[in-house]
Amino acid sequence: IINAARHQFIEGDVLHWWHNETKKGIRTRFSDDLLWLVYAVIEYVQFENDFTILNEEVEYISGNILAENEYEKYDLYHESQIKENIFNHCIRAINCCLDKGVEPFPKIGVGDWNDGFSNIGPKGNGQSVWLGFFLYDILNKFVSICERMNKPDLVQKYNQIKDKLKKNLNSFGWDGRWFKRAVTDDGKEIGSINSEECRIDSISQSWAVISGAADNDKKFIAMEEAENYLVDRENKIIKLFDPPFEKSSIEPGYIKAYPPGVRENGGQYTHAACWLLIAETMLGFGDKAKELIDIINPIEHSKNKEEAKRYKLEPYIIPADVYSNKDLIGQGGWNWYTGSSSWFYKAILENVLGIKLEYGFLYIKPCITKDWK
Repeated sequence: IINAARHQFIEGDVLHWWHNETKKGIRTRFSDDLLWLVYAVIEYVQFENDFTILNEEVEYISGNILAENEYEKYDLYHESQIKENIFNHCIRAINCCLDKGVEPFPKIGVGDWNDGFSNIGPKGNGQSVWLGFFLYDILNKFVSICERMNKPDLVQKYNQIKDKLKKNLNSFGWDGRWFKRAVTDDGKEIGSINSEECRIDSISQSWAVISGAADNDKKFIAMEEAENYLVDRENKIIKLFDPPFEKSSIEPGYIKAYPPGVRENGGQYTHAACWLLIAETMLGFGDKAKELIDIINPIEHSKNKEEAKRYKLEPYIIPADVYSNKDLIGQGGWNWYTGSSSWFYKAILENVLGIKLEYGFLYIKPCITKDWK
């Protein structure tokens, strides 16, 4: 957390990535990376019951603000003389997101969690429905930290924004059977039943549940549709979205350069598959959770010689992605990739086995299959 905070600008945005050795990094118009700093702080405080980190003073980095038509800049960025505590780093991150506009949903910029959505909102009008759920979750949890830090004005401000966001997500974000994914600069919807490609996206459905923002009936409907369209039991794949981008007139960004069913373009992105698993447990579906665990678990892709030859990766490492492309179906992509493995570990430990530490209390609330003793 401290290291990440050291790579934040005074304006609130953060380096999308950086090299510790050279101090070089890339400043961008991505919309979600700055909020993960806040998310990590919330998780840390909740798990460790340690609020002292909020008062830890950390310097910002300095650099030129991106020009009007400049979407990213790789440069050498130096530490500034300006220091603030981690709490204020979080506030700057949240406010940077809010200041760009959250009506009806937050602006997506040149991408959100899905980096490949690089052409949805570069003009500053495109919006992310998923980011609306993520921001709601953060605001909902961060207000208690604001209360502890005696900031009633922030409590009131963030509560008002999250309540409005919840209404917008359940009205403008709802597509009748599931939640939409995004809206482009020119108003075209992605992740809609009317979309030619990317009709349903996994992370809008899972985070509708994880955040607690979705209306109760919509949670169950959206997750059922996600299971129907995205969970390929025969080939042991949980697709990120379906169908992949290929021939439609929509140009969502560099994601379309991937072949259909490869990486973010409609393959399994295991990060998102873990979120779907978490969402199933939050709805109380232990049998479905076990089914998704078996699909994600790499040993299940290597149970015989034929499957192992198709999978092509070590059977003991969580893959970042698995291809759903018809010519490569079931083949693993990147591995030794900690983002997915840590989410899988967290999903099983905290959500399936239900072992959670929250503010000094241990909770055991399992959500397991009926087959387990």
